[in-house]
Amino acid sequence: MNKGNLTIPNILSVSRIVFLPLLYYFVFANNHLAFTIAYIFISSTDFFDGLIARKFNQITDIGKTLDSVADILLYVSTAFFLYRLYPEYLVPNNAYLVAFFSLFFLSFVVSFVMTGKPILMHTALLRMQAVLIGILVVSSYFVDTTYFVRFILLIYFIAFAEEMAIFIKYGQVDPDTPSIFTLINADKKQGKK
Repeated sequence: MNKGNLTIPNILSVSRIVFLPLLYYFVFANNHLAFTIAYIFISSTDFFDGLIARKFNQITDIGKTLDSVADILLYVSTAFFLYRLYPEYLVPNNAYLVAFFSLFFLSFVVSFVMTGKPILMHTALLRMQAVLIGILVVSSYFVDTTYFVRFILLIYFIAFAEEMAIFIKYGQVDPDTPSIFTLINADKKQGKK
């Protein structure tokens, strides 16, 4: 990373990757409380990297890539963490999980076919999901989250469908596009001019 890319948001994104093994350590040590506390801190960097990047105009291409890589690693790992720590909440949702991973993979295939590279969007729905995943992990420590897992997966289905529709209709767009409706409205405004 060159000096121009050495920003607080990029450091926060990299920290998610660097500290991910700590979460695995707590999971394999079966230390639910330490895992939950560490997960709160590590996953919160996903919120703060974007907030700081937008507020202080530190959005960079490398930052978007780092954020996407860190998100993929953390949130795919989270499925494993939940399965390992709270299998009783995930096992009833196995069919939904298979559909989730299938749509997740398909969204990368569609982005690759339509843009020439795999892209992970940061739509409003997908950003909301990051918050819901954090709530899920913390809640799982205290209560049965079987139906909350299912709810989150269903929202992901909608988010991945939106993401694929964006790629199919618009091709390459800014990965931070809030929604397909933002693009549709922009089309309407351009059509009126």
